[in-house]
Amino acid sequence: MFKKIILAAPLAAMLAVPNAQAADTIKVGIVLTLTTPASIIGKNMKAAFEVAHKHLGGKIGDKKLELIFEDDQLKPNIGKQKTEKLIKKDKVDFMTGFIWSHVMGASAPVALKAGKIFISANAGHSLYAGKKCHKNFFNVAWENSQTPMAMGELLNRRGVKKLYIMSLNYAAGKQMVTGVERTFKGETVGKDLVPMSHKDWSAELAKVKSAKPDGVFVFYPGAWGPAFFTQYKQAGLNKTTPLYNVFSIDGANLPVFQKRKMNHLIGMFNTSFWAPDLDNATNKKFVADFAKHYKGQVPAHYAAQAYDALMLIAAGVKAAGGDPKNIDAVRKGMEKADFPSVRGKIKFGKNHFPIQNFYSRQVVNKGGKWQLSVRETVLEDHAPVMSGECKL
Repeated sequence: MFKKIILAAPLAAMLAVPNAQAADTIKVGIVLTLTTPASIIGKNMKAAFEVAHKHLGGKIGDKKLELIFEDDQLKPNIGKQKTEKLIKKDKVDFMTGFIWSHVMGASAPVALKAGKIFISANAGHSLYAGKKCHKNFFNVAWENSQTPMAMGELLNRRGVKKLYIMSLNYAAGKQMVTGVERTFKGETVGKDLVPMSHKDWSAELAKVKSAKPDGVFVFYPGAWGPAFFTQYKQAGLNKTTPLYNVFSIDGANLPVFQKRKMNHLIGMFNTSFWAPDLDNATNKKFVADFAKHYKGQVPAHYAAQAYDALMLIAAGVKAAGGDPKNIDAVRKGMEKADFPSVRGKIKFGKNHFPIQNFYSRQVVNKGGKWQLSVRETVLEDHAPVMSGECKL
């Protein structure tokens, strides 16, 4: 019996070592699109998570901070599988990332059912701002219809009376259309929602010419933007009909547009909660360090959201005394959002979506590098319109 105890003691000691190591590490699972043409967004966000990790010194409190990235390949089923892998195999403490609403819609229930805090760093599905709000679901970006609502108001200010609407036909695209129509006071003279496999807009652009609108509103994020804007110019519409967009021109694809010398995009307007030249100390440091870390690029708003997502997690863990397993304390800390945000001060509504300003932004050539520059506040302290449906 004595011999068994002696032999068991070293074994117990060896088994305790990895457990102690695990307890000293906070793991964050991050699902992004890192392949396919849409990876132009995911890689921008990945770089921003890495900058935030560096700014935190690779730690939260006295615990090591580990980021584990997975590629959803722009497919809901793959995103769900990667989420399950991160939770069950990698034993992550938090889930974040998620660019696309349909991918998030398949993945969020998995994480929430497992008791994880889930932070959307981009996808702003309207249901999660209202009826499907959840105590462990946070969004550091926006609800899908908010940014286009800001665009609708900007269109009113710029005197647009007749509008043609074009978008990708999936959950977020439909909500973008709903948003711009919610605030635009003029007439919608045409509307085309195309599948994500769409590559040729010749038929749709012919209809735009026929309708003769005062402006065209588009939602073509990621790789769809360069293809569409090229065809828009080829159709000659850039000379007759102003384009307004949301999530179609950003820091991720502006280098592509500049390289292709698509000068017709200079001066174009869009709307967002953030711009690289927002005047606060945190944003200035983030923009400078992002450029050093990632190809000299000016970050996109996607990157700004990713940065804030990791900082929000850090704020929650610090509020919980460094214990990521104390979910209630972490959640309360995250709700207070006591951290320096790139957008200035950030605050959350009861549905855990930001209440924030939205700005008009214009494409400019600044020092030989194209970027989006803030112009005016369009919506102030704006919350998702369905916030009242949240029963938290």
